[in-house]
Amino acid sequence: MTRGIRVAVLGGGSWGTTVASLAAARTETVIWARRASTVDAINERHENPDYLAGLPLHRRLTATASLKDAVYDADVVVVGVPSNSFRETLEQISQHLRPWIPLVSLSKGLERGTHMRMTQVIEDVVPGHPAGVLSGPNLAREVLQGFAAAAVIAFPDQHLAESLQRVFASTGFRVYTNSDVTGCELGGALKNVIAIAAGMAEGLGVGDNTRAMVITRGLAEMTRLGVALGGDPRTFAGLTGLGDLMATCLSPLSRNRRVGEELARGHTVEEITEKLGMVAEGTKSAQVVVEIARQQGVEVPIAEEVAGVIRGERTPEQAYRGLGKVRATSEIHGVV
Repeated sequence: MTRGIRVAVLGGGSWGTTVASLAAARTETVIWARRASTVDAINERHENPDYLAGLPLHRRLTATASLKDAVYDADVVVVGVPSNSFRETLEQISQHLRPWIPLVSLSKGLERGTHMRMTQVIEDVVPGHPAGVLSGPNLAREVLQGFAAAAVIAFPDQHLAESLQRVFASTGFRVYTNSDVTGCELGGALKNVIAIAAGMAEGLGVGDNTRAMVITRGLAEMTRLGVALGGDPRTFAGLTGLGDLMATCLSPLSRNRRVGEELARGHTVEEITEKLGMVAEGTKSAQVVVEIARQQGVEVPIAEEVAGVIRGERTPEQAYRGLGKVRATSEIHGVV
């Protein structure tokens, strides 16, 4: 067990809770949750019934409903709130953070309006704090159940990444390091949009060949845009790119895939969000991805169609017909 490091995890959702439980096995860890019922359940019964019903959390994990109490003496702060509340949460903790402590983002989204990645939001709101990301093909329920999984901790400072690698790793949860924060972060955000398209394919029953086409061409879109924004193309072939894309597109546990399936059944985004009871980042990121791609002059036809469906401008059936009209060029056009 690591001594002397106190970890604060902000966000009582499924992935934030899972990361907090992993960290608690290694060092002192507290999780902040908005709901008093979630705090009580973690402290008294060592579970999060709202998001991870039936799965025990590490007994050393404690919870609080006070942001100040969570972060005031933390050595590492992990931010696991959705992208649409990320900035607000940072603003609320900014006066309570100890100087220079690292902040780790778990959010796989992009900020509307500014188009910022979450580490850029960290640098904007609390400058001077090292900003990084923990990302990968990580379905929270499976990780908490102990199935083997892997993730990437990405920081510009390799020594810091290696220090935090030891905080989150366990026998069944391998953590690799990467200095390409941009690529790792974009992979997590961009794949959510492709997963909605894959879910629509599942819901429409268009077949495995079509779904495979969408996933692989989706990876090409992710790589084109990611490289244009400064990411390393090799990152998109790794855990935070292809790995995360596969898990999110193929697993029935994936929120974004479920969004696509429900859209194909004729439900609205609002109805789906209420049914899921949690945020699917792809519904927030799709339009942002399209706007960024247009600014960069990068073609993202799958993201364009998904964004159109989310805006209510076309049906999933029309989106797939639209994809069939895209002219085929070289398979590696814009990727390398």
